[in-house]
Amino acid sequence: MSDTILKTEGLRFSYQEETIPAPVVLDGVDLEIQAGSFVAVLGHNGSGKSTLAKHLNAILLPTGGKVYVDGIDTADEDRLLDIRRTIGMVFQNPDNQIVANVVEEDVAFAPENLGVPPEEIRRRVDDALKAVGMYEYREHAPHLLSGGQKQRIAIAGVIAMQPRCIVLDEPTAMLDPIGRSEVLKTIKELNRASGVTVVLITHHMDEAAQADRLVVMAKGKVVADGTPKDVFQRVEELRAVGLTVPETTQLLWELRQAGVDVPLDALSDQECAAVLAGLLNKDVTPA
Repeated sequence: MSDTILKTEGLRFSYQEETIPAPVVLDGVDLEIQAGSFVAVLGHNGSGKSTLAKHLNAILLPTGGKVYVDGIDTADEDRLLDIRRTIGMVFQNPDNQIVANVVEEDVAFAPENLGVPPEEIRRRVDDALKAVGMYEYREHAPHLLSGGQKQRIAIAGVIAMQPRCIVLDEPTAMLDPIGRSEVLKTIKELNRASGVTVVLITHHMDEAAQADRLVVMAKGKVVADGTPKDVFQRVEELRAVGLTVPETTQLLWELRQAGVDVPLDALSDQECAAVLAGLLNKDVTPA
């Protein structure tokens, strides 16, 4: 079996309109995502990133090109259940995914619909809630939880299906900074401890910086693809498509513009602080 779990070939998509020409939302997207990786897809509103996400488990089907999930063509209607078992989806608003009045019942909902035996459901629900740090809330009412807690419950419901990959479409967009931090920590732990492939759709630079690979989209195309350290050094290119860079990169870039010889790949606060401390320990003269 190939270690490529998701692949798009010349993916094109237009929302079909009866009265006006349909604008192209995805315009020839070629991507391969390896099993076990953590990939962030970054882009402005209207870049096509959320439309791409909906293609990755056949919520939408291409109007041109192909999408393959673990080698399965998403256009194959007979394999739709296999696709949905392989790729789980988490959306912006957790309230749209929570269907029960008790946390553990909500997490059990999808496995029950997949015909999983009751004793296996019990194990999966407990394991999923522990994986997102919400086991102690298993008997709580979801509507009484915070936004970050609700989103972790939504993620647990997907984990209980035991997918090989989880696609998260701007899961922190409606959360406060604490909720965002909770969800990002959960995503990273899930990827690193359990080997689940993660595709994170986001417009937050700091979230994108935590992935292993960063794909930047603009006007339905992939305009950059590489490690966050590599991609964020392309400050002018990102600005040209309406995106900024993390504050650490921005600071170092401005120092460079002033003639100070500093690297641009110090993404974290700690790395940036180390660079600045090094400058203070030597005589820095702008060129």
